[in-house]
Amino acid sequence: MAKDSSFDVVSQVDMQEIDNAYGQSKKEISQRYDLKGSGAAIDLDKSKKILTVTAPSDFVAKQVIDIVSSKLIKRGIDLGSVKWGKLEAATGGTVRQVGTIVEGIDKETASKINKDIKGTKLKVKVAIEGDKLKVSGPKLDTLQEVIAFLKGQDYGQPLQFTNYR
Repeated sequence: MAKDSSFDVVSQVDMQEIDNAYGQSKKEISQRYDLKGSGAAIDLDKSKKILTVTAPSDFVAKQVIDIVSSKLIKRGIDLGSVKWGKLEAATGGTVRQVGTIVEGIDKETASKINKDIKGTKLKVKVAIEGDKLKVSGPKLDTLQEVIAFLKGQDYGQPLQFTNYR
């Protein structure tokens, strides 16, 4: 009997690219005529994987988030990998919005992906291994069908397919 082929379903983010996008965004905010001196700022906490936008109004905060989003797209980062929280009031009449960088597949999402793959009735095995899933099956064509199926679904975060063998 031939050995099963497999691939991993992961959700990873290149923090260096996010850091680069953060640097570019910070530079653009300091140079743009409509944002210069407005009090708008952006901070990145790499260890906690959090982007924080502070601005004098919600309109300016939305402009800053648009700048960050455009820089992330140019750097090849999926916008689904940053979950923006609610706009909240901060000190001195300013507003703050926090964006969490999503990395890894949580248990709830992993079980939903597992259930969806089993619902396709394709002959594959799915194993949840921490923050990733391993999908294995006897035929490469079946694995390709699973990848195509998962690319068509929306789980609220970007998925990558690695270790395809």
